[in-house]
Amino acid sequence: MNAQADGGVAAVNRALTALLAFGDAPNGLMLAQVSEATGLNMSTLLRLFESLETFRFIKRLPDGRYVLGPASFHLGIMYRESFQLREYAVPILRKLTDETGETAAYYVREGDERVCLFRFYARRAVHTHLREGDRFPLDAGAAGRVLLAFSGTRGNDYDKVAELGYAVSIGERDPESAAIACPVFGVGRMLSGTISLGVPRYRFNKKVLADYLPLVQAAAAQLTHELGGDLPGGFSNQSQAAVHSALND
Repeated sequence: MNAQADGGVAAVNRALTALLAFGDAPNGLMLAQVSEATGLNMSTLLRLFESLETFRFIKRLPDGRYVLGPASFHLGIMYRESFQLREYAVPILRKLTDETGETAAYYVREGDERVCLFRFYARRAVHTHLREGDRFPLDAGAAGRVLLAFSGTRGNDYDKVAELGYAVSIGERDPESAAIACPVFGVGRMLSGTISLGVPRYRFNKKVLADYLPLVQAAAAQLTHELGGDLPGGFSNQSQAAVHSALND
């Protein structure tokens, strides 16, 4: 974890960096471990921890370990109670639609189906028709393949989807539609859902895929960041070869 952050107040950035080091350490950390994880020296951490202890964000145990304190727990509860996914997802879908002129949607998995939670229509006369609450099988369409691939399904082309970090479908759910979908992750890199961009099939070609895929990837990455998640490492970079393969599979 990099202790350097652009902008803001340096001392606050360092304190928050130190707190985030406890995200994967439910049993706490020794001072030296926090220093190693953050790149902050131990004398700096001691000063920061003195303030964080005063405000009950961390607690020092008798054996020298530090753990998160009750103030962190309280803020977590307040975040959970105030959290509204729509407030995070819809502005990102709106931006994606403004950038592409196509229909953007957010799907989640429910059993063997995918459900459209939110969608934002393009202002074109011809666009992919979709309603919030619509349900579709998981085994048809780019969004379904993403949800399956990142829920652990393997074989067929799911391994490829998991490697690339996106899926493309042409005429699977609707013979007149194509789609690009990318996964969205929450805290702990848990799959939250998928952002999908629906494009009428007659408008979909290699150039459209090359132009739109980075925008869908960016939208999914932004929502992942907003939800406190991280993208898995190893996603293949977008390339003309990948576009060729997606359209010729």
